[in-house]
Amino acid sequence: MTEQKLTELLRDMSLEEKVNQMSQVTGGFFNGEIVVTGPMADKGFTEDNVNLAGSVIGSMGAETLKSIQKNYMEKHPHHIPLLFMLDVINGYKTVFPIPLAQGASFEPELSEQCASVAAKEASVSGLHVTFAPMTDLVRDARWGRVMESTGEDPYLNSLFCAAMVRGFQGNSLKDNYAIAACVKHFAGYGAPTAGRDYNTVELSEHTFREFYLPSYQAGIDAGAALVMTSFNTVNGIPATGNKKLMRDILREQMKFDGVLISDWAAIEETIYHGYCADREEAAVRAVEAGVDIDMMTGIYSENLCQMVRDGKIREELIDEACLRILRLKNNLGLFENPYKDADQKKEKEYILCEEHRNLAREAAKKSFVLLKNEEHILPLEQQKKIAFIGPYVDNRNLLGAWSFIADANDVMTLHEAVQEQYVSENSTFCQGSPMLGADVCLEGFGEQQQQSYTKEQEEHMLQEAVQAAKEADIVVLAIGEDRLQSGEATSNANIRIPEVQEALLDRIAEVNQNIVVVLFSGRPLDIREINKKAKAILQVWLPGTEGARAIADTLFGKYNPSGKLPMSFPYCVGQVPVHYNEYSTGRPHVEGKDKDRFRSKYLDIPNEPLYPFGYGLSYTTFEVSDIHLDQTWMDTSGQIEAEVTVKNTGNCTGTETLQLYIHDIAASVVRPVRELKDFKKVTLRPGEEKKVVFTITEQQLLFLTENGIYESEAGEFEIFIGKDSLTDNKASFVLKK
Repeated sequence: MTEQKLTELLRDMSLEEKVNQMSQVTGGFFNGEIVVTGPMADKGFTEDNVNLAGSVIGSMGAETLKSIQKNYMEKHPHHIPLLFMLDVINGYKTVFPIPLAQGASFEPELSEQCASVAAKEASVSGLHVTFAPMTDLVRDARWGRVMESTGEDPYLNSLFCAAMVRGFQGNSLKDNYAIAACVKHFAGYGAPTAGRDYNTVELSEHTFREFYLPSYQAGIDAGAALVMTSFNTVNGIPATGNKKLMRDILREQMKFDGVLISDWAAIEETIYHGYCADREEAAVRAVEAGVDIDMMTGIYSENLCQMVRDGKIREELIDEACLRILRLKNNLGLFENPYKDADQKKEKEYILCEEHRNLAREAAKKSFVLLKNEEHILPLEQQKKIAFIGPYVDNRNLLGAWSFIADANDVMTLHEAVQEQYVSENSTFCQGSPMLGADVCLEGFGEQQQQSYTKEQEEHMLQEAVQAAKEADIVVLAIGEDRLQSGEATSNANIRIPEVQEALLDRIAEVNQNIVVVLFSGRPLDIREINKKAKAILQVWLPGTEGARAIADTLFGKYNPSGKLPMSFPYCVGQVPVHYNEYSTGRPHVEGKDKDRFRSKYLDIPNEPLYPFGYGLSYTTFEVSDIHLDQTWMDTSGQIEAEVTVKNTGNCTGTETLQLYIHDIAASVVRPVRELKDFKKVTLRPGEEKKVVFTITEQQLLFLTENGIYESEAGEFEIFIGKDSLTDNKASFVLKK
């Protein structure tokens, strides 16, 4: 449909039709699960509203959605198709590692492939829009939704956000198996005060623009069809009613012209924030801010028509919002084919097919981060007697909190994966402890996790594990967070593993010091005690459908881990928020001068995290040479080539990720101590070496100056190239202007 025809359609629509295009409801209204009475009526929904609603959230399956679409269009005065939307975060039925884990791969191209597969499975199930990627910058591990981000660095986040958008959307939304991406949550949602979900966000203008906006911009530049508002206030104003944020910054400055959708009930929450007095005012604020779709409150459908007629809202605002929604439907090709890719036969053919599972296995392996490996205890030798112990040995819930669409029955356990690939009579398997304490109950997305073991049962599990550990050469301890301990509404002041698992670790360590910890989590944890007691730690996050096979591959050396931390692991919770790209202070801590009290430091713990951003070991070792610059100065039109030689000094083939950081030594606005500007992955055989060249241009030196614009400033810069963010391998150059 041409733009002219879309405009003609808009002119022909009644005010009620246009307003209800701006309302989103759940599929339960259409399949009889929800009746428009009682609470739903109280929320402003009527049967007429539902029959005219523009989009649906929370339903899936080709047969179901085709039926809903057919019945809806038959009733609609202009036969406008519905949009079907769902949270397809890290996969549909084939689940990939959580986004934070994908960030650890330092391979955005791989995430693009994963998003493309997720789009394919979702589209044949009838879906048109996914509420992903979440590109919020995250620095506080107490916040459970760090699992949905790709980490603490704006450059890395930007690369992954753009890649995921391209993966979901393909070359055109009309293409087969393309779905529309929705960048979220705009803006600053990843910086809640005290790490508590939905909480206030206070950010300086400079911090907001320098660190938090770039990754959203990357998604917009990649063509994201939608943006979602955030729940939080931003410097005192709820994002969903923030006209300056949405119209001035998002629309005008960042040039986003797609559909802006609220998060679930976020328009109504402006009342609870104390920003709006009632639902009418909430409707006005949101529309004036440019929010096109009201997700699940009924505020738009209840109020907007009458408010237009009363002159409280200009109809032009309704028209522009409705037209954006119609454009999205048109861009998806729904006017030509309202059912698009929905196909029951293809659901059976594509979902969880071998190709998709193989990609999930590859993505999982590349996400693992080897944090520690004393005495080269890994990879495991099959002839050794190995005891696999822990609540994750026979657990299928490796999918992450947002993978509620998938079925854990499609997931292999670690026990099964080891037996499938590495059959050994020398291996034993036992649970050791519950995942959680008996008094802990977790809820999320309609699921409930509660364990009810007696004290006698717990003691039996523990004694069985202790005996197995005594008889083993090596203990592989599979422990960590339950999958419902991270994700939305899972803020934790304590970011250690559950106490019952800590007790298991303590008892095992008393009888066997050869402990390999396989650590599952959706966030960085305080792992000081694990670090003391384990000879090796393999961080596997929540690795998805093929996670168990990928872990077995890695433990036994079929795959050499290469992941790097996308988010710092704190020394303890008292450090958070902690991140590598901090500002220096006027009294920086100087190594070796711990007795100098009057410095910016803790008295009781180190300043540095336990494991920094960019850190990750391999089964082999690498040596990086000093940096060689082809010149020591450049002007704004020039460039400098920085060269290092990296050599595999170990005994097996491995992959190293060389990271380039830059520090602007003196500037009109204080700059971070270092900032990631580029990285390159290098795979080398034992003894092999390779020259790696990074090109530095003015583009990497731009920042938001005291003039309020992005520009470079003349002066001296330090350049760091190494294996993580704490590398001391540096050189310097001068920018002349």
